[in-house]
Amino acid sequence: MYIIDECHLLWNDLVGYIWNLIKNPQKIPILNPKERQTYYGALEFTQEFILVSESTANGELTVEFVKKLIAKHPSSRILLIWDGASYHRGQVMRDFLAEQNEGVSPENWKITWIRFAPYAPQENPVEAIWLQLKTLLRRFYRFGKSFKSVKRLFQL
Repeated sequence: MYIIDECHLLWNDLVGYIWNLIKNPQKIPILNPKERQTYYGALEFTQEFILVSESTANGELTVEFVKKLIAKHPSSRILLIWDGASYHRGQVMRDFLAEQNEGVSPENWKITWIRFAPYAPQENPVEAIWLQLKTLLRRFYRFGKSFKSVKRLFQL
């Protein structure tokens, strides 16, 4: 069983507030906020978190990510739990799932999927992981001298 979500890390994710000695919020300036990195994340039932970086999120890359998850357990049936992102329910993914489950009754499908309720990120524990990672980045913003270093910190 995998709970899946994607995260788009933006260079300006480090912009936040800090507290100085007199408890006044101050903005932290970040240059070039348009840089971004997409991550696919899957929380496995065993509590292992699988993280893969990609240039963006789309149907083809989502299929490639699911193939990596299948490769970890090639003889097991897979349950995917994810949100209603267009690349989760798009034609590329539907074709892939139909191919994987072809000729098998639904109760024996190799891959089964369930969607979270619409607009309910609180149901997805991967959202909490993304929040923790971004909070950590904000806490240690001084180490994020470049977007490359921010990505490295995010992947630790």
